[in-house]
Amino acid sequence: MTQPFTEQLALVGGPDWLSAKRRESLDLFTTLTVPTEGVEAWKYTRVEVDFDNLRPHAKRDAVQDVSSLPESVQKRLSSTDAGAFLVLDGPDVVYRTELPAELTSKGVIFTDLKTAVEQHADKVQQYLYSVVPAEVPDDTTIAAPGTTPSKSPDPSEGKFSALAAALWTNGAFVYVPRGVEVELPLGSFRVMSDAGTYTATRTLVVAEENAQVTFIDEQDSEELPGTYAIGAVELVVKDGARLRYVSIQNWGKGVTHIQRQRGDVGRDATLNSLVVTMGGTLSRTEMQSYLRGQGADSEMLALYFANDDQHFDHYTLQHHAAPNAHSDLLYKGVGDDRAVGVFSGMIKVDLGAQKTDAYQKHRTLMLSSEARNFSVPQLEINANDVRCSHGSTTGPVDQEALFFLRSRGIHKELAEKMLVTAFLEDVLTRVPLKSVVNYIEGIIAEKVGAA
Repeated sequence: MTQPFTEQLALVGGPDWLSAKRRESLDLFTTLTVPTEGVEAWKYTRVEVDFDNLRPHAKRDAVQDVSSLPESVQKRLSSTDAGAFLVLDGPDVVYRTELPAELTSKGVIFTDLKTAVEQHADKVQQYLYSVVPAEVPDDTTIAAPGTTPSKSPDPSEGKFSALAAALWTNGAFVYVPRGVEVELPLGSFRVMSDAGTYTATRTLVVAEENAQVTFIDEQDSEELPGTYAIGAVELVVKDGARLRYVSIQNWGKGVTHIQRQRGDVGRDATLNSLVVTMGGTLSRTEMQSYLRGQGADSEMLALYFANDDQHFDHYTLQHHAAPNAHSDLLYKGVGDDRAVGVFSGMIKVDLGAQKTDAYQKHRTLMLSSEARNFSVPQLEINANDVRCSHGSTTGPVDQEALFFLRSRGIHKELAEKMLVTAFLEDVLTRVPLKSVVNYIEGIIAEKVGAA
């Protein structure tokens, strides 16, 4: 099983420190099993993958003009909020725009991760793997003396993280120095065009003390049977910094998407994240916020719409490790046809993390009686002066509202689109990125046949 990956490891390469880390990660990968339903965090999701026959996505050449990019990417770039962006096809950057000179002069870095390793090795080495290591992070709660802390994660939960850590080929790197504010968002558009392959990518965003930046991470493809997208996202938010991170996954049918996203949030820092899951056949997305510093703030939003036979699994963690921190999670999903939706969310409060203020809400709208939804909100609190709440609701479309719209001459598909958009509106209104919201609403319209 290891031989194909050993050969691939030699091809991705890198400096000695990176090559050593890749080898360690691959060694770890070979010792771990694929997580099964017996692992609590993977109880409702089973990934079928033949590692022996996985082959890497073919290399792609750069293009000189936007018109040479896939049509879906051209459409997005024509209305993107991003002030500078990268386009990656599989392992390669095929198109890019340059960062404005005024930001470059302030020390802002925005490039692909492979180039960053070559040109900014000191910064990459300092932060790479610091937030999402190859192994699953041990997020055991620090409990009071005489009490039992939470169990450590099952090692198998790191199987795909280890593979991504070993074999990532490229991704995005953003570095914003202390006190610098980047007004226009930066963006990465990832596509795949080679069916029956895998890609392993990585995003690393670093906002130093009192810096500010927005990063949009989008993934899109046509139908690609037997294709795997494996990734990791590391978000470093230093003291007083503000980072907004948006992930939009709209892979084509046949794609299995597995990605771990994790933010490390410092004192009085703010991380706003939005996870949008619309594409692929099977998607497993983890979003974790580690509130390391006192006064840290994390807003975690998500939207998903699963139809046909799609299976979407979201795992979240709000880990409060310091006092006076705040986190607010709102995940809203829609299930149609024979789709399956899974949400497992945990709020953990460490001993000493007094004055924690944490909220978790998950709501699902079911458009079909054949769709299924599993929701597991959880709390683990080891401090005695906190305010924490969690809740989950699942229900069908309001038939009276649907009848009202149809009685006004609105056809069924458009009426459902209106109700779904209204259901998701309280998430969309929190997103100050107009083109992103318009894009999401367009996907919703396509899914209910009202495009």
